[in-house]
Amino acid sequence: MRNALGKGLDALLGSSFEMEQELNNGGEGKRNIQKISIDTVVPNRYEHRKTFNEDSLKDLAQSIKQHGLTQPVVVVYDAGLDKYELVVGERRFRASEMAGFKEIDCIVHTKLDDKQLCALALIENIQREDLNPIETALGYKNLMQKFLVSQVELAEYCGKSKAAVSNSLRLLNLSQEIQNALQDGTITEGHGRALLMVGDEGKRAVLFKKIIGSKMSVRQAENAARTILEGKTVAPKQSKDPNTVAFEQSLQEVLGTKVEVKENGKGKGTLTLHFNSYEELNVLGDRLKTLV
Repeated sequence: MRNALGKGLDALLGSSFEMEQELNNGGEGKRNIQKISIDTVVPNRYEHRKTFNEDSLKDLAQSIKQHGLTQPVVVVYDAGLDKYELVVGERRFRASEMAGFKEIDCIVHTKLDDKQLCALALIENIQREDLNPIETALGYKNLMQKFLVSQVELAEYCGKSKAAVSNSLRLLNLSQEIQNALQDGTITEGHGRALLMVGDEGKRAVLFKKIIGSKMSVRQAENAARTILEGKTVAPKQSKDPNTVAFEQSLQEVLGTKVEVKENGKGKGTLTLHFNSYEELNVLGDRLKTLV
């Protein structure tokens, strides 16, 4: 929700958001709702969101089938095309199509310029957290450049802290390969921030590969980044002997619990059996007794 507003965005977007707020509060805005043939609605050309979770859309479509569209989409009429272009509500529109609806409830604007279309689509997605980290960062950048809005104004408008906006924008300093991984969900924004701790591009690329290969948590990635900053090398993960792995797997099948073998290379080591409750421990004890 909108907490505060930069002057540039306020002048640009105020009337559009006031209309929606009035509608949501049950006011006169209800008069602006029209049922429009879904075939006459086209996507917003400035939609910043490029990926849509199919399972999430299916869930929303099922909800719309059962309960209807609880919040109308916002469109602008293009007389030249005789079509309605989406301003906000891309997910609701797609889910309504998926649900088989022939018509959709719309708030109709008669005129919005390109800047308004761009800004409204972006802020809708940011406030709903519908964008991946790179889409959000690019959206922030576009708003700041197009409308000369400061990070402070943008953060207040979107209900974010200035640090959150700043950290988001810094993700655009990462290589395209890493940005792609953030976009497809291979790594999280937390991993991205850990990688930004390493200024050297080569070392950052090496750490990125280790994060992927070793499936590091964000905490592990941060520790590895600090290790690099301290001038130490990140020890490569030692591959376990295939015979040891086979032994662990066979014992896991017998005992029904996770088994770990750690060796010191001199014929000695430890055997660890995991349990999550006293009940599991008692069952594990009984199974071990049958093996003696």
